[in-house]
Amino acid sequence: MSQEINHLEPTALWKNFINLNQIPRASKNEEKAIAFVMNFGRQLGLETEKDNTGNVIIRKPATIGLEDRKAVILQAHLDMVHQKNNDTTFNFDQQGIQMFIDDDWVRAHGTTLGADNGIGVAAMLAVLAADDIAHPKLEALFTVDEETGMTGATGLDKDKLQGEILLNLDTENDEEICIGSAGGLDISATKTFREVAVVPSAEIYNLSVKGLRGGHSGMDIHRGLANANKIMNRILYELNRQAEIQIIDIQGGSLRNAIPRESVATIAITSSDENTVNDLVENISASLRHEFQTTEPSLQILAEKLPYRETKAMNADDQKQLLNALYAAPNGVYAMSADFDNLVLSSNNLAIVSVANGTIDIQSLTRSSLDSSKTDLANTLRAAFELMAAKVEFSGSYPGWQPNPDSEILSVLAQIYKEQNNRDANIMAVHAGLECGILGEKYPHLDKISFGPTILGAHSPDERVSIKSVQKFWAFLVEILKNIPLKKDQAEQKEQAASK
Repeated sequence: MSQEINHLEPTALWKNFINLNQIPRASKNEEKAIAFVMNFGRQLGLETEKDNTGNVIIRKPATIGLEDRKAVILQAHLDMVHQKNNDTTFNFDQQGIQMFIDDDWVRAHGTTLGADNGIGVAAMLAVLAADDIAHPKLEALFTVDEETGMTGATGLDKDKLQGEILLNLDTENDEEICIGSAGGLDISATKTFREVAVVPSAEIYNLSVKGLRGGHSGMDIHRGLANANKIMNRILYELNRQAEIQIIDIQGGSLRNAIPRESVATIAITSSDENTVNDLVENISASLRHEFQTTEPSLQILAEKLPYRETKAMNADDQKQLLNALYAAPNGVYAMSADFDNLVLSSNNLAIVSVANGTIDIQSLTRSSLDSSKTDLANTLRAAFELMAAKVEFSGSYPGWQPNPDSEILSVLAQIYKEQNNRDANIMAVHAGLECGILGEKYPHLDKISFGPTILGAHSPDERVSIKSVQKFWAFLVEILKNIPLKKDQAEQKEQAASK
């Protein structure tokens, strides 16, 4: 099916995307993607370098006639989120993404597609290779590890870039021009607990929550999607209140920035409580399926009886504290912005819950456009987890990107968008983390903007990118590069000449 995608327009962009998608590039394991981009730049004879963090910078001189324009930094990240459906057999380390065309969409078979941010990377490579696109001096910045901490942007030295305008190609709606984004903070809660033997007369059950849509923990957090960790906790909480159960293990979620789609727990129950437990699971399942019938029509809650085995489980006191803390921990939208309509200000994704071998490990990602609100939400989570005597750590903090409505490059993009589409663009901020905030701290002079094609379901196996939208995005990018503002001294000279 890649052959069909190979013939889509713009062909240079799609060919680059196909080639990139044959390369494993999970966050923190982008070595092959780095080598691919480095080789691409060197084969073009362009100045190409890799910094100590792994970011790649490729520089291309201005085309004739645009030497007097401000230098532009094109920026996208190399890593992608590796997620697959539970029933999909796929090895991200050994297989290329298996893509196919579905009407106007390019999708992947049972896995994430990598359009986030592979389409941005592919577009940058196409610009670098083109000899028929007018542009000012370019610096193409390919960052690493955006998805799990933005350590690539954070590790970039402050003297690597000379550009004055940053075009970030990581927004996922072609009707939007982004001028602001949320900051983030990783929150980890860990605790050891005393294990006790499972009651010899107990029945062992495997509980599973599956069939959820999942999605991007920033862009999709407002959609009312179910969180598998929260659903599993609701089930266990009720079972623990109304029957005698022992939690043997729990495993839910896999990535901080992906809304968890699945959770599995193994529990032991006394034989006398078995009917009660089965009835409770069925009743809770019916209530949850009704509650999420619109947003999660494929939700499944299953209880499978397992053969008895001698094993250990969590002691009753720690079990109760865990279930209480998880219930109290905020998840989803925490506050809405007062400055932008329908924009989430602060949120939390209860991303990973792991209970096994005497250890509890809970991982969340908190986002906010305001540092004070981010701190407030983080402390709310800290308080919930410290109530169960867990060790709570904050890490991976990165700043938000504050909007500048007077941006010069914003005026350029707004005008071009209206000319190309006969309507105004939606100028807005997003509740996702973009590297613009970090790069803006390192390079305060940068005039920053973000845009991109329409991508739905990012960070989930439902990820897809619109073919028509990619064509629209490409035409937009090419026209922007032709219309970059003059350098400050050139603009001043032009004004002086006009006034004489």
